[in-house]
Amino acid sequence: MSTAEEPAVPVGREADGSADAGAAASAAAAPETPVPTKPGDHGTHGDPGYQGRKSPYLRRLKLIEGQVRGLHRMVEDDTYCIDVLTQISAVTKALESVALGLVDDHIHHCVHDAAASGDSEELDRKMDEIMGAVRRLMK
Repeated sequence: MSTAEEPAVPVGREADGSADAGAAASAAAAPETPVPTKPGDHGTHGDPGYQGRKSPYLRRLKLIEGQVRGLHRMVEDDTYCIDVLTQISAVTKALESVALGLVDDHIHHCVHDAAASGDSEELDRKMDEIMGAVRRLMK
């Protein structure tokens, strides 16, 4: 991914990482709502961590989808076992690469925002989420 594809400053943030004045004013005026607790909720910070890099992820997943279709054809065409296994390894590594990028985005966006919020329960929830995801990836 080139740096031209990534925004220099995340959406809704100033260059120093603080929330913009409009968001701070609306957050101060908004009544406190409970933090979502079910999986998939973004908590108190809004967009998912990969939002600024969604296009490259979608492009990469489309390429992986093509690799998987190629695997299907290889098996249909009775391709040699080792060649199929080699391609499976390539697909696995490609998916792991996407997963590692998402872990990085989650830590730098979601966990970072939870830490900056000062809400220790939200931070603990985000840390538990990322550790659960890492455990699943390592199985």
